[in-house]
Amino acid sequence: MIPRLHERTHTPHDPLAEALGRPVSPNEGLTQYTVVAHWPGLDYFTLDDEQKTWTSVQWAEHLEDPYLEHPFAASPDDDRRAILHLDVRLHPDGRELTGPEWAETAHRLARVAGIEIPGKEHGCRWIAVQAQPGRLDLIANLIHLDGAWHASPTDILRRLSDEARRIERDRHLLPVRTGSAARPAIRTAPTASAQFASVLAQLADEQAGPLATVRGLVEHTAHRIARQPGAAGTDTAHRLELIARRLHAIQQDLDSTAAQLVQPRVAAVPPAARHTTHRSP
Repeated sequence: MIPRLHERTHTPHDPLAEALGRPVSPNEGLTQYTVVAHWPGLDYFTLDDEQKTWTSVQWAEHLEDPYLEHPFAASPDDDRRAILHLDVRLHPDGRELTGPEWAETAHRLARVAGIEIPGKEHGCRWIAVQAQPGRLDLIANLIHLDGAWHASPTDILRRLSDEARRIERDRHLLPVRTGSAARPAIRTAPTASAQFASVLAQLADEQAGPLATVRGLVEHTAHRIARQPGAAGTDTAHRLELIARRLHAIQQDLDSTAAQLVQPRVAAVPPAARHTTHRSP
């Protein structure tokens, strides 16, 4: 799985056309089989009773709306190019993912890219498009619903690459480097550090880890309470959202710690040994 980060643009029309492999159209409806995932706040937007799907033009306009709602929003260096576009591509000889697998992949990539924050429904608008074989595109507007500008992580490409490797392992996908040129894996007995790292990785696992389960329940409860009338429900929902964010931060810290445990360590050479020279008698 190879991630690619495109240069930011002012409009989502060209990125969406590239994702579809054809121009956007006011007549072509994109179903859930094409738009496989999206930002959670989209549930608050309803279609007309007679309209079952949005056209590609309507999806582009939906992503473009924050420009109109917040005409002065800009990055710290006054950059108004708010459309983020990234894509990932599977190995050409690997298997094709199912719809649910593509949706899960989209949410995982959106989280590591920072455009989806657990518990925050009013952040970036984004959609994931799976319209071409072996390819998934994420398109987001970095202007939040409140007009704030979303700052992407400085190491976003490294994060995407690391997550792509994890998705390959989780989904048993063909890795990027294969063939006879690849070095054979050497089986070794697991060290204590590797065992500890495995425990931490299981705790931080986004799909089956206990923290992910707890966070999902907290997010679901916050979403349900937020729909209840009254200020008390709103305050409680906000507190639960903050708890969900802290749980997500703990997962990330555990994952980073697990990665550090299995990194090879270079033994330090004592200063005396570095400066000692051999002298002939």
